[in-house]
Amino acid sequence: MADPTIQTFCCHHRNNSDFAVKLMSEFNKDSYVTTCLISSGLGILGALYQIFFRHESESRRGSSMSANSIGRHIIVSLAIADLFATLGVFVRSLVWRYMRNFIPMDNDTYTVTFCAISSAWTQFFYTATFFYTMFYAISIHQILKGVLPYLRRYHLIVWSASAALTAIGVTILYVPNADCHDTHQLSTAILRVLPIYLVTYIPVVCVMIGNPLLFIRSSKLFENQLGIENSQITQEERLLMRRFKVKFSFINAIFYICWMPNLVSSFILWFCWDMIPVRTILTTWTLMAILNPLQALFNAFVYRKWTRVAVFDTCVEAWRRKRRRKRSGESKITKNIEKSPLLKDEPTDYESTTITGSVDSIIEAPNTNNGHSVNSCSCV
Repeated sequence: MADPTIQTFCCHHRNNSDFAVKLMSEFNKDSYVTTCLISSGLGILGALYQIFFRHESESRRGSSMSANSIGRHIIVSLAIADLFATLGVFVRSLVWRYMRNFIPMDNDTYTVTFCAISSAWTQFFYTATFFYTMFYAISIHQILKGVLPYLRRYHLIVWSASAALTAIGVTILYVPNADCHDTHQLSTAILRVLPIYLVTYIPVVCVMIGNPLLFIRSSKLFENQLGIENSQITQEERLLMRRFKVKFSFINAIFYICWMPNLVSSFILWFCWDMIPVRTILTTWTLMAILNPLQALFNAFVYRKWTRVAVFDTCVEAWRRKRRRKRSGESKITKNIEKSPLLKDEPTDYESTTITGSVDSIIEAPNTNNGHSVNSCSCV
């Protein structure tokens, strides 16, 4: 699982009366590790399907970097981050399976080092999945507005932000001596431990709040595009709209299911630590061990093409219509300028026409939808 509590357990436990040590005395390590191995193994299979099998079948239809392929690239990037995150959980659980005690005691440097590195690895890649999940929603909204997203900018933000957040949290927690449990004042605990929770769960909260809002706005834009094309929405287009909403409702629901136990666990540990039974804490850990790695498997279902044509193919149709209308308006203006007697001997500026044509040539790549329009395609 990806939880800061595991990372705090990587610190030295110099006092055997520490509450974490007492908590782990009631913890069934073998059952927990087996659960992590099974769920992470299934997550790895889901991520591999997204990366290789689905991506290979779709890349045969066309590999041009157009709006039609942006969604596919983001989904594959999300699956790659999921793969490495679940792989980190799997390797860590496999090592813990053969360790007598994975809570490091005094002077146990090797256990601290392995626990810290594996936990930082897992946090880094899961943070990347949070950002890619958000950028998938942003890219759909941009395409429906007629703006072609920049994938390089997305990748730069995702990996640099994930590295920065992970480095900040891990450095404050472990440097200089990995004694985050040897704190006797509340202010010291907050300054030492709280940052790792903030850098882990602020992106989660942003996705939980921002993605539903983006999908609601995208649904309105999608509905407007259908109405603009035909002046009214038919029964078939209402079905198309409903499928659009259902698919993205599932995307949001899966994210909530996978990561809500982490937020609940963090709330319990920070505000109800002395009042909640140990069994409740261990139950939330078990849920995290099951649901966090399974995000990769669930994504293989919710991000797949539910019917023959994907939602991004539908979004591209809206993009193409908007670009055609804009190009048509520019052509009319150019013709009027060329007919003006006052500008007869002045050179015509073809720069905008060239740019429009180059962008249009990228967008007008071979259509893989067999001529389907926004009305005839199914978005999910």
